[in-house]
Amino acid sequence: MLLLTGTVSCESWINIEPTDRLSEDKVFSTQKGFQQALNGIYTEMNTNSVYGSNLTAGVLDVMGQYYVADIDATYSYYYFSRYGYSYDNVKSVFSSVWSKMYSLIAGVNIIIEKCDKPNVLTKQYQDLIKGEALALRAMLHFDLLRIYGPVMQVNPSADAIPYMTSADQNIQDILKADVVMEKIITDLSTASELLKGVDPIITEGVNNSSSPTGNNDFNYRQYRLNYYAVQALLARAYLWKGDKSTALNIAKDVIESTSRIFPFASQATSTGVLPDRMFSSEVIFSLYNSNRINVYQRLFAPTLTAKNILTFAGTLNAGRIPELYDTQNDVRYQMWSTYSGGENELIFNKFEDVSDNSGSTDRYCYMMPLIRLSELYLIAAQCEPDLNKATNYLNRIRNSRNCPDVSPSGAEELMTYITAEFRKEMIGEGQMFFFYKQNAMQNIPNGSALSGNMNISLDSYVVPVPESEMDKRM
Repeated sequence: MLLLTGTVSCESWINIEPTDRLSEDKVFSTQKGFQQALNGIYTEMNTNSVYGSNLTAGVLDVMGQYYVADIDATYSYYYFSRYGYSYDNVKSVFSSVWSKMYSLIAGVNIIIEKCDKPNVLTKQYQDLIKGEALALRAMLHFDLLRIYGPVMQVNPSADAIPYMTSADQNIQDILKADVVMEKIITDLSTASELLKGVDPIITEGVNNSSSPTGNNDFNYRQYRLNYYAVQALLARAYLWKGDKSTALNIAKDVIESTSRIFPFASQATSTGVLPDRMFSSEVIFSLYNSNRINVYQRLFAPTLTAKNILTFAGTLNAGRIPELYDTQNDVRYQMWSTYSGGENELIFNKFEDVSDNSGSTDRYCYMMPLIRLSELYLIAAQCEPDLNKATNYLNRIRNSRNCPDVSPSGAEELMTYITAEFRKEMIGEGQMFFFYKQNAMQNIPNGSALSGNMNISLDSYVVPVPESEMDKRM
């Protein structure tokens, strides 16, 4: 394991650098060592191969058909936008995703196994660290399942992925998708029980302040898989499984329990001089990435060539923007701007650097959001059988974004509105592809066209397990 330095400020506490490689026994001989090992997992999740790019703003969002990408084969993400899993560059990326995710899981499993080591951790630290680690194991497996597993509502018993519960590198059987789901839910449920009694977020909130003593283990809880983040993951998992009743109950409970902890962002902070385009007060779980500006520079900066930039088809006035945003008063509309002087006119600014160098914007200029409050409202809207109640959940989001109420006439129109809100809420966060897959949608927007949809097969939602992994089983 990597022994990591612990410090005082939010940035230095979370964005830490490895200082030495020590034996496991030495790392886990102190409470501080456990915390530093867990910090190391969160830090490694920021790498570009996983949540630093591919599984958030990059590859998965291209596959969610947000961007112009398949005009011709010279576009950087051409084969991703066409679900060309047989092409070498696509295979390479998803092989890297697989290996990095299972490497992270192996590290998490070491922490879980060591948590029961006697006379090292206090009861509070033991439950907190083990709870977060179990939740991380579940989350990482869940995203692997959502990428490489089948469309659950069509074929839940199809082969999916291994579920690793040990730190050893022995080859494990590939399990059926429904079996993997039960293991994910079990880990999340256990994590929830452990965190429920010790997570300070329940009584103190996220606590965005640095301890003068340098002990920040219980601060900045939105940058950890806290109790409410675990509950949100459970709602997400039950919906993926198809258990809408349980997903609804959990989503409602999180919504009702966290109004003071994760309030909707104000319109003033979302559109001010230093706009909070992350809607940071609503983010239930985020990675802290002090190099997040690189996401903007590599994917969205106006200086990129037209074949390398990720942007919507059209302009602010024609194409995908006016199609998606039904009013320019929508605060999410402010994430887009025009640029003259380069190849690209339409620029997506969600990940632009908005720091004022005083530290006052740290809470959002380094965020890579992975779970946010609005998703709970959208889960509730999808799962609530009463049309009026479901519409109320949807309109609560719209009102917070300065949009008028909608009044769907039935379940089909409601789902159309939910899909549109999900597209607006989750852009840059890697969730749209999963939304389409969870709902087995075969007619979705064509990101490279100014308007209209494209038909895709359900097979397009299933990324093949890497050949290197299958070769181990020959």
